[in-house]
Amino acid sequence: MSDDLTNLLREWPYQPGQLAVRVIEGDDGRPKIQMRLDLGLLQMEMDGRPDGLQPEGFDSWLERYEAMFDEGEAAGEVAGEVAGEEVEHALVLNHDDCRRLREEAVQYYQRYVALFVLEDFDGVVRDTSRNLRALDLCSEHAENDEDREALEQFRPYLLMMRARALAGQAVSDGEAKAALLAIDQALDEIRHVFVEAGDAAGFDAATEVQLLRGMREALAPKLPVSPKAELRNRLKQAVEAENYELAAILRDELRNMPD
Repeated sequence: MSDDLTNLLREWPYQPGQLAVRVIEGDDGRPKIQMRLDLGLLQMEMDGRPDGLQPEGFDSWLERYEAMFDEGEAAGEVAGEVAGEEVEHALVLNHDDCRRLREEAVQYYQRYVALFVLEDFDGVVRDTSRNLRALDLCSEHAENDEDREALEQFRPYLLMMRARALAGQAVSDGEAKAALLAIDQALDEIRHVFVEAGDAAGFDAATEVQLLRGMREALAPKLPVSPKAELRNRLKQAVEAENYELAAILRDELRNMPD
């Protein structure tokens, strides 16, 4: 079998300005994600670490370091009680540890972008949540300031992508209110990031904020027009569930609502 990819790339031509993603069945029988690039293609595993590796027997470097700190906390080695002596951090992430986490986070970034194109919103939530954990771990345990701050610039983007995926899934399920709740929560979290960074004024101009607000405006018309209609629907569900106490409360609310 030839190692030359020319025929494969010719069958799936690159389209400038388009993010082309597909799912194929691998030789091992498992699905793989492929992303077409201008100079070739990128292939990733659907689950686990995108390149399929298991560093030191763990699913990822993140899981390996999280386990290290969990064990350290159980042994009293993280927050100041080694052999009865007060210490700041018996366990830390050195520069190489943080570099591994950053490089690994890029792999997950490539995959959650591809999953978003495929509208696999659960996968996007999984991978963005995972990268947020990596940011938290570096922020809390990195040995030097540079490594503590290196990933923080990406927090607003991660929060935005996670919210878009949660909202997208909610819309697919016909839950416009849940979609708005996910967006509003992300906006609050992003605002907190800017305030903590001493740049509260930059919040409104942030691209992530503008995108989420635009998504929110598009979703608002999908909310129920009549609060009374919504109450009637909740009353029906309460009766069907034989929750008569709730049903009685909802009936009283309906009677008190103006026509």
